[in-house]
Amino acid sequence: MKIFFFVSIFLLGACGLTTIRPKTEMSLAQSALLAAKEAQADQKSPNIYRKAEVFYIKAKSAYKRKYFNQAKQFAGASRKLSERAEFTAKRIQALGDDE
Repeated sequence: MKIFFFVSIFLLGACGLTTIRPKTEMSLAQSALLAAKEAQADQKSPNIYRKAEVFYIKAKSAYKRKYFNQAKQFAGASRKLSERAEFTAKRIQALGDDE
């Protein structure tokens, strides 16, 4: 009985140790969001930028609660949307469009 208890504790602990924190994805999402902000995406492309912010906030929340798989997915979505918002803002600036 004691052996079963120790084995089960060991296995539960090992599962927790194998989870990889998505530090790189969180950093990339934050950098992309800051780059979009510098490109004035919050003014030129507010809808896409706002969605990117929401996903980044969700990623930070999931990371704090240690839901690392969710945090990784949200951070990836935030990065993609931030890059799209930055591209759209730069395109608008280059073409001189005022949407």
